[in-house]
Amino acid sequence: MPRGLLALAIGAFGIGTTEFVVMGMLPEIADGLDVSVSAVGLLISAYAIGVVVGAPTLTALGLRFTPRQTLVALMVVFVVGNTLAALAPTYGTLAAARVLTALAHGSFFGVGAIAARRLVKPARATQAISLMITGLTLANVIGVPAGTWVAQQTSWRLVLGAIAVIGLVTIAGLLAWLPGGDAEPADLRTELSAFRRGQVWLVLGLTMIGFAATFAVYSYVSPILTDLAGISEHGVTPVLALFGVGTTIGTLLGGRLGDRYGFGFVAVGMIAVAVVLAAFSFVAENAIAAVVLLVLFGMVGFAMGPVVQNGVIVAAQVRGGGSLVSAANQGAFNIANAIGAALGALFIAQGFGLTAPMWVGAVLAVVGAVIASLIALGHRRRAVPATPVQRTTAVLDSAAAA
Repeated sequence: MPRGLLALAIGAFGIGTTEFVVMGMLPEIADGLDVSVSAVGLLISAYAIGVVVGAPTLTALGLRFTPRQTLVALMVVFVVGNTLAALAPTYGTLAAARVLTALAHGSFFGVGAIAARRLVKPARATQAISLMITGLTLANVIGVPAGTWVAQQTSWRLVLGAIAVIGLVTIAGLLAWLPGGDAEPADLRTELSAFRRGQVWLVLGLTMIGFAATFAVYSYVSPILTDLAGISEHGVTPVLALFGVGTTIGTLLGGRLGDRYGFGFVAVGMIAVAVVLAAFSFVAENAIAAVVLLVLFGMVGFAMGPVVQNGVIVAAQVRGGGSLVSAANQGAFNIANAIGAALGALFIAQGFGLTAPMWVGAVLAVVGAVIASLIALGHRRRAVPATPVQRTTAVLDSAAAA
């Protein structure tokens, strides 16, 4: 593995930890700032808004610089944001610091995917992206549980300060291991031209709809495990750690299989997600079966992420670039989060119970499979070589036009 990928993975680990660890520190932050738990919960929404706004904005501003320069600058924003959050004297200051931190999130993964692709041969591009994203999945296995425990034993401020140190380590790794002179700054007009391509919008649509299936269920995983499967509240944490292990394994497998099968793999994966969620709805009250299917769900669902991230860059067909569409896809992931969670809440509120998000997810996954099939079909048509008659006709048409 190129050491530059390790630096990107460390940065992804820090970003993943800072995004999700707040969920485990809600009571401690509420007590420390003398506000309600629901008010602290709004910090999660504020972070998501920051990601959606920052992904295209900071990426566009960074186009005049090389990927390494942009990634280092984004990590500086990340370190400053977490440092301010750790020292925040009031709730308002903490909210502002969280939004500042979130601004770097989407752009880091967008530009980082471009940098990861350049570190390996084209045939291993998806695998390189998957190795970077593994840092994000490991955050749910190691970073979030460890951060929650430290916050309970000592202080939530110490956790955010430690995350800022991870950012500093990332900066050092980027400067030491990521090549700095192998890429020229991109052009904004060229990057924007990628959004004229229908394939780009198909991939973005796949991200927003297909991956909403994952968030429709994951958003309510705690009550599903406690109220349906009968698992104690203390038992939820190790189950979520197992889910994180599943997502990590899936991400790594997706990187290998995605380079070989492309969006055909995504189409099959979406159908697999629909089947797993349908089965989950029938066995959710059996603790062992529920845990097994939840881990399988995480493994299959996250296996498709690197393929789609690489696919949107390929669809852009921007020579040596694609940072803007790559960052836009990160914004699309957060929109998927909002769509999935909102649809799950809607059907639960209508009285359909906690199995409703599973069926919502299954339907969304089927729609995602259809979109992925259309993308794969488009790739296959462009890959089929022209027949001698078609080539002759093309030559004659070009001559006539001349």
